[in-house]
Amino acid sequence: MAVFTVHMFRAVTPLLLFLSAFLLGFVRPDPLVPCYFIFGDSLVDNGNNNDIASLARANYPPYGIDFPGGRPTGRFSNGLTTVDVIAKLLGFQNFIPPYASTDSAQQLLSGVNFASAAAGIRDETGQQLGARISFNGQLQNYQSAVQQLINIMGDEDSTANYLSKCIFSVGMGSNDYLNNYFMPSTYSTSREYTPEQYAQVLINQYSQQIRTLYDYGARKVALIGVGQIGCSPNELAQSSPDGTTCIDRINSAIQLFNRKLIALVDEFNQLQGAHFIYINAFDMFGDIGRNPAAHGFTVTNRGCCGVGRNNGQITCLPYQTPCDNRDEYVFWDAFHPTEAANKIIGKRSFSAQSSSDAYPFDIRRLALR
Repeated sequence: MAVFTVHMFRAVTPLLLFLSAFLLGFVRPDPLVPCYFIFGDSLVDNGNNNDIASLARANYPPYGIDFPGGRPTGRFSNGLTTVDVIAKLLGFQNFIPPYASTDSAQQLLSGVNFASAAAGIRDETGQQLGARISFNGQLQNYQSAVQQLINIMGDEDSTANYLSKCIFSVGMGSNDYLNNYFMPSTYSTSREYTPEQYAQVLINQYSQQIRTLYDYGARKVALIGVGQIGCSPNELAQSSPDGTTCIDRINSAIQLFNRKLIALVDEFNQLQGAHFIYINAFDMFGDIGRNPAAHGFTVTNRGCCGVGRNNGQITCLPYQTPCDNRDEYVFWDAFHPTEAANKIIGKRSFSAQSSSDAYPFDIRRLALR
């Protein structure tokens, strides 16, 4: 019979205490990556536009009605965004904060969100909505953040090594179509370029911008494809003959950009230490649109709140009363998905449900690289 000695008890007790604490929730595992940096537009903005002179803001009710605490934060949703979902799946216990509200360099160690509503690859994109932080501006903020990290860690090599383990997600391009190319009364781009030419112009600039991100330490990068803007309530209200049929000329133009974005992933993966992936948001939304009932949705062509034809022409008005059955709506307002839709896209981005969801692999595998 085995003898349980005092020495064995002393060795086993800490392990038992740790396991007990883990099971009770007192000890949580570390995230899969040390930090998560987010770049993008209103689909993932979580407050960077709150205090700037812009019409593209969501820091008022009913935005955030289903967010923890039931308060508006600047997210263009009733609750979580896709990157909130991804952050949780990566293992972060807290939401990644907006860059605008970080008040200490130490906060940068777990990552920040640089996204800004109405932002585009092109600097002029979204200018009719007022102030916004274009992708170039977001990159400048990131460069400032890297310098602060260097000050914390003491040298560039340590910082570069740290950043190489982090996840970066970049979702740009939606506004370059919605609030630029397909707004001919305000922008001249549709008269200057064919859809093919415009997609190439965007990709050429995007490539240079992404290279800046790489030069400043980004190695694990998820490039998010542009979604089906032609199926948004805004476009359906303005251009659909029956209010439900998606606008093919818009979606076709976007797919030209997305295909070039996949090629850009291949190009960047040739760089030393680079691990780039493409997230196919376009087809994920297509799956929802083709079979909404299978995903729990009953309404796909109008917003839960908003103004205009089928709540589809502008965003939610302050203190407007939204629909009650929010989980059954794909869209929260004229442009942005509900939390329910964001959860689906976020989960599939993290762990691909089909081979077409991500290329060459999903965010979960990217984190493990």
